[in-house]
Amino acid sequence: MRTVRRRSTGLLAVVALVGCQRPPAPDPAADRALADTLKARIETAYDFSRPGVAERMVDLYPATGRIVSASGGQIVSTADSLRAGIAAFWRNTGQNMRDARWTWGPVFVDRLGPDAAVLTGTWSIPHIAPTGRPHVLQGAWTAVFRRFQGRWLIVTEHLSTPPG
Repeated sequence: MRTVRRRSTGLLAVVALVGCQRPPAPDPAADRALADTLKARIETAYDFSRPGVAERMVDLYPATGRIVSASGGQIVSTADSLRAGIAAFWRNTGQNMRDARWTWGPVFVDRLGPDAAVLTGTWSIPHIAPTGRPHVLQGAWTAVFRRFQGRWLIVTEHLSTPPG
């Protein structure tokens, strides 16, 4: 019994020491590379100079499973409802923008684990509206990415636009 207590006490001490160690220091170069990768995924999707924008927007997300997207006071939580929302955006707004280009404001990326990260940034899309006048869509976007089979995909997001 005494041997079992000593082993248990020793095991608890080892577990406590390991559990109290600090996580490995972040690798600034790897974190910059991750930030560049996630930003590039979005920039490529929103490249209005090439055909297939709506399809590339859809490609930011997993094809199946739960995807939580909050925007405009609404939440959708399925791949089908997300695709329908992207199709509606493209039909009602996206395809009507001339000379549109994606522009980042400040962007922050935090690695949550080896296959998870969160990006929060501001964005704008200056373009020419159907009226012929300059117009800008803009907002902030927080997107949680997971890496599936080597591809970073958005699994949860929140988009907001400025008031007014």
